[in-house]
Amino acid sequence: MQRPPLVELPAALAEPTPRPGARYLLGIDGGATKTLAAVLDLEGRTLHLGHAGPSNEDAVGATAAVKALLDAAGAALDGAGIGAEDLGAAVLAVAGTDTESIIRNVRAARGEGWIVVNDVVAAWATATGGRPGVGAIAGTGSNVFGAGPGGSWRTGGWGHLLGDEGSGYWLGVESISAALRDRDASGPETGLGDAACEFFGCDTVEAVASLVYSKPLTKGEIAAFATETAKLAERGDAVARGLFERGATLLGDQIAAVISQAGLAGEFPVGLIGGAYKAGELYLEPLRRRVLAAAPGARIVVVEMVPVGGSLLLAAMACGRLDQLAPGELGELLDSALVA
Repeated sequence: MQRPPLVELPAALAEPTPRPGARYLLGIDGGATKTLAAVLDLEGRTLHLGHAGPSNEDAVGATAAVKALLDAAGAALDGAGIGAEDLGAAVLAVAGTDTESIIRNVRAARGEGWIVVNDVVAAWATATGGRPGVGAIAGTGSNVFGAGPGGSWRTGGWGHLLGDEGSGYWLGVESISAALRDRDASGPETGLGDAACEFFGCDTVEAVASLVYSKPLTKGEIAAFATETAKLAERGDAVARGLFERGATLLGDQIAAVISQAGLAGEFPVGLIGGAYKAGELYLEPLRRRVLAAAPGARIVVVEMVPVGGSLLLAAMACGRLDQLAPGELGELLDSALVA
């Protein structure tokens, strides 16, 4: 089977054009529930934010997604008191299984200079500072991307019906399935059934199953149940613990594939981004075990920077000013701006 990369760095990032005088950068994080834009003044070290609704094409369609992206960008530009022509680079990181129609529509509205990437590319930048390594998202969904001497590679990102292994949704839906197997005596006993009834406000686990199909429950609602699975696992529920072990191992398999395909060796970062990792060692220990078996030099860290930071780092890369933007400083600027 021919296996070309599923996601590649755009030419503007793989072979950036240095702009030594570039002062303003635009980064956008577009998701299924909201869109956040940030304009960074590299000289003044100030940030200006803009907010809009969802911009995941899978959730709202291309037209609404592009409108949200441009609305958020416009608000951030207005806050900075500049126009789009003042930007040194603009990078829009958008969640979704396919970004091609977003790319076409953004280019039609703003030109070739506005770079659209899948959100996993921005996650990689957040995790590695735009240098060789791997970024692994495990939030509501999951996705892994890395770059190294062998090029760039993505695994996962197939959505909740065909993938999302190790994500909050995967953990949530597998937990409900385990509760149903307990109910019909085809699987081991677990406290997940009682937990699901309480969490979803149902009298029986059968009613939870009906709710999944008849309401139906959203991806976010199912993913939220993973927090209850974590509580049960911490209290020693063997089935709940087994789900975290299996989910972490499956995601670790994807990370290992990226490491191999990207030609990464020696010491390099593997950054973990997303709410699923809040389960702590319950999740991190089996994930760490799997990844280190494939790459003993991997430095596995949970990334705290908000996702829009990755878009800003990519924008700095695009205009050759990555050395002017330390991830630690950027994280502090973003934290301050978000609480202001």
